[in-house]
Amino acid sequence: MVDRHDPEPGPGQVLLAMKAWSLNYRDLLVAGGRYNPKLKFPMVPLSDGVGEVLAVGDGVTRVKTGDRVAGIFMQNWIIGPFQDSYAKSAMGGAIDGVLAEKVVLPAEGVTPIPQDLSYEEAATLPCAGVTAWNSVVETGEVKSSDTILVLGSGGVSVFALQFARLKGARVIATSGSDQKAERLKELGASDVVNYRNVADWDKKVRELTGGKGVDHVVEVGGAGTFQKSLLVTRGGGRVSVIGNLGGLTTDINVAFILHKWLTVQGIFVGSRKAFENMNAAISETKLKPVIDRVFGFGEASEAMKYMESGAHFGKVVISAS
Repeated sequence: MVDRHDPEPGPGQVLLAMKAWSLNYRDLLVAGGRYNPKLKFPMVPLSDGVGEVLAVGDGVTRVKTGDRVAGIFMQNWIIGPFQDSYAKSAMGGAIDGVLAEKVVLPAEGVTPIPQDLSYEEAATLPCAGVTAWNSVVETGEVKSSDTILVLGSGGVSVFALQFARLKGARVIATSGSDQKAERLKELGASDVVNYRNVADWDKKVRELTGGKGVDHVVEVGGAGTFQKSLLVTRGGGRVSVIGNLGGLTTDINVAFILHKWLTVQGIFVGSRKAFENMNAAISETKLKPVIDRVFGFGEASEAMKYMESGAHFGKVVISAS
């Protein structure tokens, strides 16, 4: 923890009094020096945070003083398909993040949060929420006739379950905990396979689909689960590659992709437009993000250690209040 001078917004910028933040697995990699060996330190961590607009610079018309807003994950990705240059504006990695009491961001890099959500609830949205929304809705175009598989019960997986259920799709989940499995069912999962008890969980999931396989996998496990995700997907289905909890590299039999006509799609969060579309759906349906535990601003290290333990279900949040 360090003290810095209060920032001031320049032309086209906004000053935020930060109210809440949430953690992502990426934040653990950054803090542990495993995300990018070229990162320059010191840096301000975390990509996900929401706050109140304290002041605006010259020329700002998108938001006004008093508005409740979130910073978008990639500050330069406003609309349209992904471009390589956008990654250079990813907060909490390529550039400073938002774990500070006051933050200055470009006005174009913030978006209003849903009125019915608390600051703590809204803080879960910028990375995990948008990633799941992009995977299931914007890119995945999940339909009510689809069956999707979500792996585990972290932030992205829980959001993906919620969004898929909004679309009327069937959701099958995996978990290593019977207790978490029950919570996944409460959120709408039709079946949950305990991968600690069932080593060949992909075969069990295929059984649950009558041998057909799922239409779409929200793949957060990385190298540790990717091969089984390919096996469990039906011919012509989709695997959204999102996380790397189980590592980055592994041997892959590309024949499964080739012969099954699979679409393997990388999902690296999303644009401000996707964020706005998600917010509209959340407001309309009154969806509530799932928060496991809330830590204080001075307990960031403890929050990261708790997330690293894997005990959480949904999102781990830090609050300024």
